[in-house]
Amino acid sequence: MSIIHKLPYEWLVGLRYTRAGKRSSRNSFISFISLISVSGIALGVAALIVVLSVMNGFQKEVTDRMLSVLAHIEVFDARGGMPNWQDAEKEAFRNPAVRGAAPFVETQGLLVRDDVMKPAVIRGILPEQEHKVSDVGRQVRQGSLQNLRPGEFDIVLGYVLARSLGVGVGDKVNMMLAQGQVTPAGWVPRTRSFTVVGIFEAGHYEFDSAMAFVHLQDAERMERLDAPNGLRLRIADMHQAPLVAAELKKSMSGDLVMRDWSKLNANWFAAVQTEKRMMFIILTLIIAVAAFNLVSTLVMTVTDKQPDIAILRTLGSSPGSIMKIFMIQGALVGIIGTVAGVCLGVLVALNIDVIVPFIEHLLGVQFLSKDIYLISEIPSDMRWPDVFKIGGVSVLLAFAATLYPSWSASRVKPAEALRYE
Repeated sequence: MSIIHKLPYEWLVGLRYTRAGKRSSRNSFISFISLISVSGIALGVAALIVVLSVMNGFQKEVTDRMLSVLAHIEVFDARGGMPNWQDAEKEAFRNPAVRGAAPFVETQGLLVRDDVMKPAVIRGILPEQEHKVSDVGRQVRQGSLQNLRPGEFDIVLGYVLARSLGVGVGDKVNMMLAQGQVTPAGWVPRTRSFTVVGIFEAGHYEFDSAMAFVHLQDAERMERLDAPNGLRLRIADMHQAPLVAAELKKSMSGDLVMRDWSKLNANWFAAVQTEKRMMFIILTLIIAVAAFNLVSTLVMTVTDKQPDIAILRTLGSSPGSIMKIFMIQGALVGIIGTVAGVCLGVLVALNIDVIVPFIEHLLGVQFLSKDIYLISEIPSDMRWPDVFKIGGVSVLLAFAATLYPSWSASRVKPAEALRYE
């Protein structure tokens, strides 16, 4: 005897009702409506998986580009500069999560070339140590980060910033800082001429258009400091940055202030998370509409199967058993649609790097133009927890849609149902 025949009769009847009926045009129409419900659930689930995967991909791509310039953790001394930064570096390395450290000075200024003036974040670094905390050295397209020599007042610019100023490697650019001095002619900003020795491209507009690097000693001289502002740290797992920062706060000596990368971009990450939640809700409504199509399907099925229900009741079936039959039918439709949608969504999300170029080639269009967007290819980062959550929500919605029609079926009275048979 097969496994199917060993199932309770409620499952057997529910499975039979799920299969397409061929006996009448009415049964065929009900089966068609059921097929539409399955297709709607599948498309909704697939769309939600693909959209969330693409949004995760964009978030990961932007985060990686941001962290190619930003450090995972920044350490400041609350009293001002950090003259003993070497000692602080040794203390930081006592934490096994810390992989690299480098001192820095950071300020804001104006870069001037002829009649063009651009604001910029000026970061003083040690070129020989910068590779330990960022990927800027590998992002230099012209020149080299190692060309920053102390006392030479050299500068490396983002490529958008360099293009805006109209400068290239070897050209001069003037730097103006807000900390000026009072002269008989009035207040005069502090100004110094720098030589462009490199141009980098991080792939993030905020950095490429408003970031410049100089040697640490030159930045200290411009700011009239005798010590770096603090330390920049890179850790093994960037997602553990808040936890590691809290551990370093306890283990390192001095009155230190810790700032991890997620706090530096808190508004951006909050906006992305809000957008993802809203997109999840909106696309879940599509699944809900398809799932609640099951209500009309099951109501029509209950109406069509009233004689069958009456016969089952006269044979001793309880109202609970009748209700279970139609709940099984609706739940199976929801599960089939969910499984089909998950398979389709996962397949598309994992192969979006092949599917999108094919569609672009077929239609002769480019969805993300290189001239407008920094990311010219649509990224995808499918996460299984999202897939399981989407599948679970879909099945729950489908199950909820079966409750009223199933309850209605259990209320059918055998005598009235068989009166005209």
